[in-house]
Amino acid sequence: MIYGDEQFSCNKMRKQLFYYTNLVFAFYLSCHYVFAFAQTQNSTLPLLKAVNLGNWLVIEGWMKPSLFDAIPNNDLLDGTQVQLLSTKLQKYLCAENGGGSIIVANRSRARGWETFRLWRVNESTFNFRVSNKQFVRLENLDGGNALVANSNSPSDMETFQIVRNNDDPNRVRIRAQNGLFLQAISETVVLANYEGSSWDDSDPSVFKMTVSTVIRGEYQITNGYEPEKAIKVMKDHWNSYITEEDFRFMSENGLNAVRIPVGWWIAQDPTPPKPFVGGSLEILDNAFTWAQRYGIKVIVDLHALPGSQNGSPHSATRDGYREWGDSYIPDSVETIDFLTKRYGDRENLVAIELMNEPQGVDLESLKRYYQAGYDAVRKHSSSAYVIMSNPLDRDSKVLLSFAGGFTGVAIDVHYYNLFSDRFSNMNVQQNIDYIKRQRASDITSLTSSNGPLIFVGEWSGDWKVQRASKEDHHKYLQVQLEVYSHAKFGWAYWAYKCDSNYWSLKWMIENNYVKL
Repeated sequence: MIYGDEQFSCNKMRKQLFYYTNLVFAFYLSCHYVFAFAQTQNSTLPLLKAVNLGNWLVIEGWMKPSLFDAIPNNDLLDGTQVQLLSTKLQKYLCAENGGGSIIVANRSRARGWETFRLWRVNESTFNFRVSNKQFVRLENLDGGNALVANSNSPSDMETFQIVRNNDDPNRVRIRAQNGLFLQAISETVVLANYEGSSWDDSDPSVFKMTVSTVIRGEYQITNGYEPEKAIKVMKDHWNSYITEEDFRFMSENGLNAVRIPVGWWIAQDPTPPKPFVGGSLEILDNAFTWAQRYGIKVIVDLHALPGSQNGSPHSATRDGYREWGDSYIPDSVETIDFLTKRYGDRENLVAIELMNEPQGVDLESLKRYYQAGYDAVRKHSSSAYVIMSNPLDRDSKVLLSFAGGFTGVAIDVHYYNLFSDRFSNMNVQQNIDYIKRQRASDITSLTSSNGPLIFVGEWSGDWKVQRASKEDHHKYLQVQLEVYSHAKFGWAYWAYKCDSNYWSLKWMIENNYVKL
């Protein structure tokens, strides 16, 4: 079986050659465009009052959980983290040393080495990835029944079936490719050689499975459904989640731009690597047409990069590991090149965003990519802005001097009063004061007359305040609108539509929580 990641790596040498061959040419073109861009960049750009069309072309399961409801075994999707407790020994299975060695059953507590990340082959068979990113495998089919976690890529020998008890789905047995079940014979001996069928606690092949982390993103939904079903689910979603009527609604309610998240696989449409589904490129084409019809500018945001730039579901990660780095730069640049070539002459393309929310990424690698991505945009457009997302785990000023060396660049910062303990005990007024003081100060400190523009690319009306009134929400939204309007490039609310009402700008507008 060929997996999407393997397909993707097969063309790496060719794409690297593409990348380096075009780099010199792109640099020349970027220099040629600088003067023309500098003449017009500040005089023609209105303050962007935008909204993110999240969960449309890149799935974020929390925004519409029902999309996953019909997937069989939908609690065991790609990247699900599980721990397996032997009911007989009352000890957890463990990849000794985190991988590269045998599987044992001698841990009384489940931590990293005792946690396995699932790669889903079908609804009942999986690969087990361990903490050093290797896979558990059966040593051989001809009498060998030992288990080791030392494989760098999955194949048949790394594939196991999870058999669930009908009365208790978290009581499981695990069948290897030799047709036999894993059993914990002792704390140091775990073999795939058991033929029994009991579900008793004393049976050495019975394990209690604990699911500790679930990922629900693009990879999980497209690989969770069987291929034909995935195509139908995704196309039905694309055609109904955002429509032309929504663009009319946005325009009539004070919005003048949209930020549209896309994934790297869109550049290989209509036949992207499995399990991704083709067809999203046509939807993006429609979005440009609808936006033009209603006077709306478009930011195309490369939200999900190959290898995942942050390990989050919205990066289309398979298993939560962040793997993006230098080796993925050519593929990422090729996607930017594709998008700008296709849309660079659209008069309502206002910007290309090179990456969303890098986290845990080497800063020098990020800068190399931003340089190459900028050059790729300039090959095809002298007017589109290039947006560089600030790393989530770095100071918001970390890119200022670097970005100052380019023309027509904005830095994207994201502001949420949510993802930090500092907001846990804040009341309504304290949240409002934090926006007025800290957020306003942040924007001022990032803004200079000859530096990059600042873009508050994501913010929300949600917060940690409990039982807030409608008036409280209104004040909180209005103060953010006032403060973020001082960002010279503008702002974009997350998101236009969401099952969680306070994340949905459409719901907020319709229910008179905010007026733009």
